[in-house]
Amino acid sequence: MAILEILKYPDPRLRKKCAPVKEVTAELKQLAQDMLETMYHARGIGLAAAQVNKQIRLVVIDIRPKEEGRYKVDQLTEWEKQTPMPLIVFNPEVVKRDGKTTYDEGCLSVPTYFETVERAKNIELKGMDLTGKEFVLPMDGLLAICVQHEIDHLDGKLFIDRLSMIKSNLIKAKIKKFGYPDPEDQNSASEQSDEDEEVSL
Repeated sequence: MAILEILKYPDPRLRKKCAPVKEVTAELKQLAQDMLETMYHARGIGLAAAQVNKQIRLVVIDIRPKEEGRYKVDQLTEWEKQTPMPLIVFNPEVVKRDGKTTYDEGCLSVPTYFETVERAKNIELKGMDLTGKEFVLPMDGLLAICVQHEIDHLDGKLFIDRLSMIKSNLIKAKIKKFGYPDPEDQNSASEQSDEDEEVSL
């Protein structure tokens, strides 16, 4: 497995729309594993192929409680507990939405910034697994939020695009002026704040 480079806003490659996967090849299976390794290394809970400069419709997600992590088992919903993790999905598509919820989202492509985003509370996800088999899964909680966040990436959207113009422009201005923290400093800060519930999707 390999650690891949995660593109960061305002990289224009993050704005490209990703193409559907026709067949799950050995190469794509390897990419999925590399994406998982990259996501774990970056201490995220979700990653889309677009974020590693692969313009295909593939996302990987793992919201399982980590030994050193920020989530407790009793915080997971019943649907979250029943969903196999890590979740690898080709051609993910939300086919049903119900209700609304909000969450303070972060993103591995916009590191250190968090803002409240509104999403559908309950969804049904349609996709294709590593064997090429299609499935539909009901989801809620953080898992549903994460899925919607990652699918946005496949359509060239970032969570900051879902904020008010004022909040979005403020974040963009800060990034333009100050950039992002040094990765080493960021990892150090992350290790010191394991109890912080903010995670990057």
